[in-house]
Amino acid sequence: MMDLKRVNEYMERVEKSQSMTFQPVGSKLKVGLDLGTAYIVIVVLDEENNPVACEKKAASVLRDGIVYDYTGALNIVKELKAKLEQRLGGRELINCAIAMPAGTDSSIKTHSYVAEGAGFEVTNILDEPTAANSIYQIENGVVVDIGGGTTGLAILKNKKVVQIEDEPTGGTHVSLVLAGNYHISFAEAEVIKQDYSKHKEIFPVVKAVIEKMATIVKKYVNPKEVDTIYLCGGTCCLTGIEKIFEKETGLTTIKPDNPFLVTPAGIAMNCEAN
Repeated sequence: MMDLKRVNEYMERVEKSQSMTFQPVGSKLKVGLDLGTAYIVIVVLDEENNPVACEKKAASVLRDGIVYDYTGALNIVKELKAKLEQRLGGRELINCAIAMPAGTDSSIKTHSYVAEGAGFEVTNILDEPTAANSIYQIENGVVVDIGGGTTGLAILKNKKVVQIEDEPTGGTHVSLVLAGNYHISFAEAEVIKQDYSKHKEIFPVVKAVIEKMATIVKKYVNPKEVDTIYLCGGTCCLTGIEKIFEKETGLTTIKPDNPFLVTPAGIAMNCEAN
């Protein structure tokens, strides 16, 4: 089982690193670049994996985990990199790790080009659920990463990933349903979705989309072999999402207090430090 207390304490520090710059231990820094459908995030850790700094920006330059606006993505990554380097006293960030939605190998080159175009050297490439498990450190179970565009999962047995899957349906689809239901713009729907005080009101509206996400996971998971689902990704911030997953799959479902930054922090853990 995942040590939820440890994960919550670690992710609280990652969250704080968005506004506070922590003094790194040692001389090397590890960088994780997460090119998401809804947000682009860069997390910086020290060589002992302590959070140092984090920057993020809302973006609509990817669709279902695939970059379609290269220039837009590049400009945002350059901007975030420059902000972090300024926060670190002008220190240049060189090496980074990146991650793909599970099963989307075709987009590896484009993700790499964005990172390299911004001045990074890509030292590691992994799938998002596996990156998340660098934080969770589970031995057996399924890590489900629900981002803006896709629901991805990694099934683990004895700490090893034995199967990865990914299908379209994520936070973007939740926002589209909200926009249609309330007759508002997509941007306004995004704001409502991220307002925790609105979650109880919007939950019945978006329940069918969440059920679809849970059905994707159920399709690939054998309940005789897996008994626990571990959620991460920005869409999992929706209050009560774990209850829908438990009902649909029949499996215990766990999520940390802040599931949004789990994957980018896990990506950074897999960077070869410079």
